[in-house]
Amino acid sequence: MNELSQISQQAKQAVQELISAAKLRQGDIIVIGCSSSEIIGSRLGTNSSVEVANAVFDAIYPVIRDNGFYLAAQCCEHLNRALVIEEECAVKYGYEPVNAVPQPKAGGSFSTRAYQSFKAPVVVTEIKASAGMDIGDVLIGMHLKRTAVPLRLSLNSIGQAHLVCARTRPPFIGGSRAKYNEDLL
Repeated sequence: MNELSQISQQAKQAVQELISAAKLRQGDIIVIGCSSSEIIGSRLGTNSSVEVANAVFDAIYPVIRDNGFYLAAQCCEHLNRALVIEEECAVKYGYEPVNAVPQPKAGGSFSTRAYQSFKAPVVVTEIKASAGMDIGDVLIGMHLKRTAVPLRLSLNSIGQAHLVCARTRPPFIGGSRAKYNEDLL
């Protein structure tokens, strides 16, 4: 198996495990931050690879879309970690688009691929996703709902990039005498 095929397989497996563990509902948003530089063993932001980003996107996006969720592709810090989403998602959740078009070295290769691939892409500055995948320590936490819960998958890396995943849940309120809905934990 060549390196791109292995990266693609790892990305697909990771997103499938994330979806399985995250307790998502139809129409939820999954934020993905992806450093193609880290995947190939380079330092974050130093060696953007369109080929690697395409392999990851092409593995992840169909799984997310076919399961009825929205993908939010996080841009790099050059676009202030803005996100590429489908216009339909922006309308549904009331997110206001901004004017930016990601490029491999100004937004990142993964978000560039998302922008090129979505039917009606828009860029927004913030979202509140129900789950997320951080490939290469690109700091997706600011785009998750308030109470994030780490998920341990069978994989802890894609290529050479560290992989961290999370789901969210409603915050607990009420103290020690409160009862909680087990389905929301």
